Amino acid sequence: MVDPSVTLFGPLDTLLAPYIEHAVLAMVVLSFVSRRVAHGAHKRQAEDGADALSWHPFHAFTSWGLVLLSLYYMTLHAHSGMVLSILVVGTFVADFFELEARKVEVREGLGLDAPKGAMVGATITLLYAGYLSLFFLIEPYWAQVI
Repeated sequence: MVDPSVTLFGPLDTLLAPYIEHAVLAMVVLSFVSRRVAHGAHKRQAEDGADALSWHPFHAFTSWGLVLLSLYYMTLHAHSGMVLSILVVGTFVADFFELEARKVEVREGLGLDAPKGAMVGATITLLYAGYLSLFFLIEPYWAQVI
């Protein structure tokens, strides 16, 4: 729980801080859905040429939402927030390069591959966000070991 006397964002901290881990996990899961939607849109856009490929608005929303949530989480929990932010920003950068790779594939006349690098980054982010938000499920067993 966040100490209400020491908050960076005041009322936002009292409303969002207790649920931030779950919000991050939900946004990561939503980003997997948006990746699927964006890949389908890229397949349709590829018929019009490489210049027609662009970020899907839904995927852009989930990507930027994850970046903002992870940076906000870092203001609440410095260590785990830094780890989460590095994973999220790494996935964001991978998404950028995956889009550029799709454009090259279209220019070369190749079939569109799935965004494998970004999927690996998103999976690692999902695992860490799941650990942060669902730790209470394994905490009794963890306490017995430690």
